[in-house]
Amino acid sequence: MSLARIRYLQSRLAEKYGEVGVVAGRYLEAGFHVRLMHPTRLGPVHIFAQRGSDRLVIEVVKDPGKVSPDVLERVAKKAELLRSKPILVLYGDGPKLDDESRAKAEELGVKVRRIRVTKPRIAVS
Repeated sequence: MSLARIRYLQSRLAEKYGEVGVVAGRYLEAGFHVRLMHPTRLGPVHIFAQRGSDRLVIEVVKDPGKVSPDVLERVAKKAELLRSKPILVLYGDGPKLDDESRAKAEELGVKVRRIRVTKPRIAVS
């Protein structure tokens, strides 16, 4: 896929899905095939990404406050259903992990990633 096509899809995903679309666009740029709001019996998975034999279940947390261990357990169970690796993305500066949640993530094998929010550049002529 050409870079222009990837950039176009990134903007469309961000426009339609907001924060989840921004994260999906980054995985799309990394060469993954992404599916948003993939249904499971435990509820929809925000992003299901696949590249070759790599399969990822990605949940995006954007609400400020501490992330509870229940969120991590839910991500791990959804990943187990889809035979994938679980990833929890903390979007922006709002969501925080405390020591209990961090230990639970290590125990369950959930990788935690943070995406910082940047302001778009505006060209001045």
